[in-house]
Amino acid sequence: MHDWPVGIPSGPELEAAGAIIGTIRVSVGDVFDPSIPAENKWLYRTANKLHINTRQPVVRHQLLFKTGEPYVQRVVQESERILRANDYMYDAWIRPVAFDGKTVDLEVRTRDTWTLNPGVNYSRQGGANTSGIELEEKNLLGNGQRLSFGWSNDVDRTSLDFEYSDPHFHSTWTRLGVVYSDADDGSTQGIRLDRPFYALDTKHAGGVYLYDSIRNEPRYAYGEKVGEYEQDEQFAEAYGGWSQGWSNGWVRRWTAGATYRQKRFAEVVGSSLGGPLPEDIELAYPWLGFDLVEDIYEERTNQDQIERTEDVLLGLRAGGRIGYAAEAMGSDRDALMVSAYAQNGWDFGRERSLFVSATAAGRVENDGLQNAVLSAEARYYARTSERTKFFATINGAVSEELDADQQLVLGGEEGLRGYPLRYQAGTSKALLTLEERYYTGWYPFRLFHVAGAAFFDMGRTWGTDVTGATSDGLLQDVGIGLRLGSSRSAFGNVIHIDLAFPLDGGDGIDSVQFVVETKVRF
Repeated sequence: MHDWPVGIPSGPELEAAGAIIGTIRVSVGDVFDPSIPAENKWLYRTANKLHINTRQPVVRHQLLFKTGEPYVQRVVQESERILRANDYMYDAWIRPVAFDGKTVDLEVRTRDTWTLNPGVNYSRQGGANTSGIELEEKNLLGNGQRLSFGWSNDVDRTSLDFEYSDPHFHSTWTRLGVVYSDADDGSTQGIRLDRPFYALDTKHAGGVYLYDSIRNEPRYAYGEKVGEYEQDEQFAEAYGGWSQGWSNGWVRRWTAGATYRQKRFAEVVGSSLGGPLPEDIELAYPWLGFDLVEDIYEERTNQDQIERTEDVLLGLRAGGRIGYAAEAMGSDRDALMVSAYAQNGWDFGRERSLFVSATAAGRVENDGLQNAVLSAEARYYARTSERTKFFATINGAVSEELDADQQLVLGGEEGLRGYPLRYQAGTSKALLTLEERYYTGWYPFRLFHVAGAAFFDMGRTWGTDVTGATSDGLLQDVGIGLRLGSSRSAFGNVIHIDLAFPLDGGDGIDSVQFVVETKVRF
């Protein structure tokens, strides 16, 4: 997305010439660029002074190449993707600045986002409000760490929350994450320490995750809470992984680990269950996993973001796990534990694209499949003019013998924007969305790229839910929306402000739904 320097061979040409990497310069840009007259104002200069920029060593640590190594174009491009994946960076690009026929000097340029969030949060989905007061920093002292304290209130609970994460613990690729929540219906605590497959050429991975939670879980039917139960859950997992790294455009990874999960359920005093009390479950099992990645990425703009560089995977990504829980290992039953996923993308020229994904998970016990869910999604993009794009998506899920603590729901929170959240429930569901997007080119106050959308949603559920509720049939809505693509903040990429008008449903449904939320996609 950034012009290549004139007079310097292209990346593939540098690689073919056997160029060796020389000097690596790192330049971290401010939130606002004072070299642009529209951003050289006292308010923007003050914001830059208040913001602590990402430290250069933090950027250098995420590069997959070093001085003295051969120049490899795909490694440089992957380093850009790794940098852009950070919330605290709006963009990153790596370009050669000098080449003497043997040695190539590189410049790494990044631009920071505003990462301090002190204040009030608000969103509205499906007729329900979510609010909170939070103090959050996503780039603590420029070190890339996240620290958050807050109070939140949503349709399910009110809670005090703490979270800390460091994706490069002690300047390594090891991730450390800690969460704690004290809510009016229980508490949650968790810790993760792991070293992931952070790059396509990573040979080893491993880690551990511990989680403990007690809370009240609600049940919904027709958009109303019809019951609740107490859920006490403990989870622990440790794993290791190995790979031969990148080979001819493909990456194959093996993982092996052990998982323990226990759930205990109880009635909430003074509340209805709204269905049967879920059965207690305890599973302890070793497992083996495999993942496959096809290295086909492309840089784009205005696909799921607004005027922002996006790294789109067009190749195949697939994998799965299989494990066995046995009473002899501490489980309360014998069960084969299986899960799988797959995704792929196809380009029909640069103006049309299709992306398909699917996931499946469940248990195989003596009486067959239990708690099995198969879900799939297809997303289609087509440029219709210089400033407009057509988008369509269809997704759905089917289930088999769901545990009584699981619900497949559909409503405002799940993309059916004209209806209350969790309005329908069942054993399977489907949702179609059609959308025409308009990119205005307007960039008010150098803060938000403005776009709009006209949309149509259509969906329904099938089957009888655990609450006894059955489907109301096909539900449809139409609406219009405003999209604000944040170019300066690390807190959510696209703000959605929608008016949705339901075309079906009962008399109790409002004639219009006002939806405000922040999403990672348009």
